Amino acid sequence: MTGYRVAIVGATGLVGQEFIRVLEQRDFPMTSIELLASDRSAGKKLPVANREIEVKETTSESFEGIDIALFSAGAEISRYFSPMAAKSGAVVIDNSSAFRMVPTVPLVVPEVNPEDIKWHNGIIANPNCSTIQMVVALYPLHRVNPIKRVIVDTYQAVSGTGSAAVDELTKQAKQVLDGQNTIPHVYPHQIAFNVLPEIDVFLDNGYTREEWKLVEETRKIMHADDIAISATCVRVPVFTGHSEAVHVEFSQPMLPDEAERILAQAPGVKILDDPAISLYPQAWSAVGTNEVFVGRIRRDTSHPNGLTMWVVADNLRKGAALNAVQIAEEMVERAWVHPVEARE
Repeated sequence: MTGYRVAIVGATGLVGQEFIRVLEQRDFPMTSIELLASDRSAGKKLPVANREIEVKETTSESFEGIDIALFSAGAEISRYFSPMAAKSGAVVIDNSSAFRMVPTVPLVVPEVNPEDIKWHNGIIANPNCSTIQMVVALYPLHRVNPIKRVIVDTYQAVSGTGSAAVDELTKQAKQVLDGQNTIPHVYPHQIAFNVLPEIDVFLDNGYTREEWKLVEETRKIMHADDIAISATCVRVPVFTGHSEAVHVEFSQPMLPDEAERILAQAPGVKILDDPAISLYPQAWSAVGTNEVFVGRIRRDTSHPNGLTMWVVADNLRKGAALNAVQIAEEMVERAWVHPVEARE
């Protein structure tokens, strides 16, 4: 099998390290891997395939000879370095929000719109974590019975913010249990033993940017501009694993049994739904897994064409690193990416 030269930008972050694990676990065909980060992280060593690889500072020369560049270092870094990487011949798969809504950049979830990959111009956007798991669950149903409206409430883990948020939750939980006062730094309020209905900045329309991402990204990925979507995104004191209560209105009635049958056959979905034994998706049990878990599928008693479901996934894996690697795998399988040697 042909091998590819891969670079990871933001390699020392939570998603960057998950990139490494996913590439190894899925035996992605690599001939080499470059670990890139800021100048502060340069010199650190990270384990890759039973050896230690030194992290290098990301520069304009970092992408010479690179075939695939996986970015997860924030929108500012992506805006600056992604065009350089693409100009050098690499295909960029970017996990930030920088290019998601750019019309000429495909926004891809391989279980939903893999064909969009082929019209990229060097950059492919990885969607927001909450969007990914929701569309994986919604799209198989939408194909059978077009969706008219979605109302979603998310319960998002602190790892979605980054390692500083994980550390803050750990520290605050100990402080609260010890009867000490907490001083928030990452979030505007204490996150331990609390929930915060604020993820990203507030917009003029009263929604947060995170909520608006769900609206716009879902429509773009599913090629369904006419779906009405409303979201409320909440940060919860969970380390990893995003959960969503999703209320769906279809064009025609859909029974819960029919929805479960469709989803049980859908790629990337696993059904956990047996109320008799309290079987349903949970954030803690989703950690380290690749699937989008769906349960609590039931009629929405407020609308004859409505269903309600509970959707859970590991936000660092399917919500970020795994989805990006799946995009790369799709390109390899369909010969939509070629190693440097083949391009010369």
